[in-house]
Amino acid sequence: MSRRLDRVNELLRREIGNVIQKDYEWHGKLVTVSDVEITQDLKEGKVWTSVLGGDAGPVIDKLNRDHGSIQSKIMKRVVLKSTPVLRFCCDRSAARGVGLVNLLEEVDKLPKAPEAEPE
Repeated sequence: MSRRLDRVNELLRREIGNVIQKDYEWHGKLVTVSDVEITQDLKEGKVWTSVLGGDAGPVIDKLNRDHGSIQSKIMKRVVLKSTPVLRFCCDRSAARGVGLVNLLEEVDKLPKAPEAEPE
């Protein structure tokens, strides 16, 4: 991937995240944009979105329904030759990480087995 495309992806990630935080109310859910992948021709893009604190399905559905509005707000701030069509996808890595940390904490709380004596 080109360095320019990396910079565009990062810029879009920040701007989409700002729009989602400012313009939407999620009622107890933490919604963040973890990554953006724009195609080489800048026509389409996947927006990887993490949702903590509830079901991600309704959040992703709402973002995909409102993608036109989100795109227009982003493109007023980011000038590109063409406006990519955004598709929001669920990134479950944050939830898996939280689950893994919780599991490790539970294992740490288990009683320790007595050590075997050397023969």
